[in-house]
Amino acid sequence: MKILLLEPYFTGSHKTWAEEYQLNSSHDVQIMSMSGQFWKWRMHGGAITLAKEFLQSDFVPDLIIATDMLDLTTFLSLTKSKTADIPTVLYFHENQITYPWSATDRDVQEKRDVHYGFINLSSALAADHVLFNSGYHLDSFMSGGKKILKHFPDHQELDAIDQIQSKSQILYLGMDLVQFDAYEKTNEGEPLILWNHRWEYDKNPESFFHCLYRLHKEGHKFQVAILGESFHSVPNIFDEAKDKLNDRIVHYGYCDHFKDYAQWLWKADILPVTSNQDFFGISIMEGIYCGAYPILPRRLAYPELLPESYHSKHLYNNEDDLYELLKESIKDITMVREYSMGDWIQKFDWNSMAPSYDKLFNSYI
Repeated sequence: MKILLLEPYFTGSHKTWAEEYQLNSSHDVQIMSMSGQFWKWRMHGGAITLAKEFLQSDFVPDLIIATDMLDLTTFLSLTKSKTADIPTVLYFHENQITYPWSATDRDVQEKRDVHYGFINLSSALAADHVLFNSGYHLDSFMSGGKKILKHFPDHQELDAIDQIQSKSQILYLGMDLVQFDAYEKTNEGEPLILWNHRWEYDKNPESFFHCLYRLHKEGHKFQVAILGESFHSVPNIFDEAKDKLNDRIVHYGYCDHFKDYAQWLWKADILPVTSNQDFFGISIMEGIYCGAYPILPRRLAYPELLPESYHSKHLYNNEDDLYELLKESIKDITMVREYSMGDWIQKFDWNSMAPSYDKLFNSYI
C-alpha cells in the first residue's frame, strides 16, 4: 500500500514519529513536509504549500495521513481533482483546543486563540478517520470541542462532536526504544532525579523545582540531571534553580549526542513529572524504559499507560502527594533501583507498534 504522510511542522516528536514509521512500516510511506517553525502560520498556510507540492508530484497514494498541524479541509479542497476518492486519516499528536496556551501569548491576550482549535475541529470533520495518541487525549478533545463550539453565538453544530467521535480511535505512539539498550549504565551514588522534557511553561517546571527546593532545604541527599531542549523563551525558574541547586546539579542543558542522553536516562533513579499537558509523554516513556522510577500526575494520560497495579505507587493527586512519594523514593533508593517497568513500556517500541499501524491502515482502504 502507498501512504502519503503530510506534516507541515516537521521537527521534534512529529518528525521522529513520521520518519520512524516510514522506516518500520511494510508499506511505501512517502512524507511531504515543511520545516518545523512558525507553527501558527503552518496551521494557516501549510495546507496551501503542501497541496501545491502534491499536485505537482507523481505519487498516487492509497491512503493520506495528516497530522493535527495541517488544515486538512483546505488541503482537500485544493487537491480534490486527485484526492476525492482517497481515504484520509488525521492523527492528533496534540490539539489546540485543550493544549495549555501561555498567558503571555498575544493571541490569548487578544482572545483570538480559539481559531486554531477550530482548524483542528474542521479538519477532524473532513477526515474519514481520526486517531488520537491516547484515550485521555481523545476524551479531552471531545469535551473541549463542545466547549469551543458553545463559544459561538448561533448554529453551534454540537452534533459535529458526535460525528468526530464515531470515526475516532486510539493509536498510541510508536517509539524506537531498543536504541537505548546499547547505553545501559547504573548509578551507585546519591539518588539521581531526572528532568528530560522541553524547558517550556506547559511542562510546569515551577512545581518540579519547588519540590526539589523543599527536599534540599530539609537536607535530603540527591542529585539532579536537567536535560531537555530549550528555546528562545525559557522560564526564569531554570536560571533560579541553577543557582539554588548548584551543588546538586550534575548536568544542565541539552545533550547534543544521543549517547549522552541515553546514558543519563539509564543512570537516573527517579523521574518526577509535573507537566500541565502530556497527551502521551514520549520523554517519560523513554525514562521509564531505561529504569527510572516514575512519579506521575494522575490527571493526564498516565493512568491508562501504566498497569493499574502500579497506580498507588506512581500516581499523585497534588504537589504534597508528589513531595511525599519523591521523599520516600529517596529514602528507599535500594528498592527504587531494583524496580523496573521497562518490560511493560517495551510494547510501545516500533517492533510491536509498526505491524499494528500497518494492519489498521490496511483496514481503511
